[in-house]
Amino acid sequence: MVIRALIFDFDGLILETEGPSYQSWKDVYQSFGLSLPFSTWSTIIGTTQGAFDPLQKLQSQVTSRVDWEAVEAQRMAREQALNEAQPVLPGVLRYLEDAQDLGLKLGVASSSSAKWVIGHLKRLGLDSIFDCVRTKDDVEHVKPYPELYLSVLNCLGIQAYEAIALEDSPNGVRSAKHAGIYCVAVPNPLTSRLSLEQADLQLSSLEALPLKELLERVELS
Repeated sequence: MVIRALIFDFDGLILETEGPSYQSWKDVYQSFGLSLPFSTWSTIIGTTQGAFDPLQKLQSQVTSRVDWEAVEAQRMAREQALNEAQPVLPGVLRYLEDAQDLGLKLGVASSSSAKWVIGHLKRLGLDSIFDCVRTKDDVEHVKPYPELYLSVLNCLGIQAYEAIALEDSPNGVRSAKHAGIYCVAVPNPLTSRLSLEQADLQLSSLEALPLKELLERVELS
């Protein structure tokens, strides 16, 4: 088979936004004398439709009157500052450059909002590189359901066996595999603590395996 496209997750794969998000929520919980265990937080990594809602959970544990809009505004400002300090993750830019040189199509499949994903891509100067970006605004069900990946495949005009998905979370890996796509897991410091065994291949970073070598490995499998 010949690979014609790469489909990237965004959060935690292109930009490490998952650590800042968790840190900002931990800070809020700690300000109320509460903890937010990673085991609880991990259930919503890679999805926006998990059973755990950090704000609702916090509100249920705090009995005093609180200006929750102010709390959330401060938390979001903290998260944004942490995100803006993050560089593009190792190997991502080289993969994008090499993919363009090889004539591969490029897509993004993200459970986050279009405003969030496209806003960061523009800030990073990467928005014009991708042929297709699909977010939670484009589907009924986000990861771990396959709809996001199926939507990107349709947008790019390719079959599942012609693509490689690059993911960092269990929910993302499940989404890609349910769509029938070969999936490479590239965990960040946060998701390296989770099981990614459902992926076809796991790399420590995209720097660990040049794109041409990855393509040869997949196309010969």
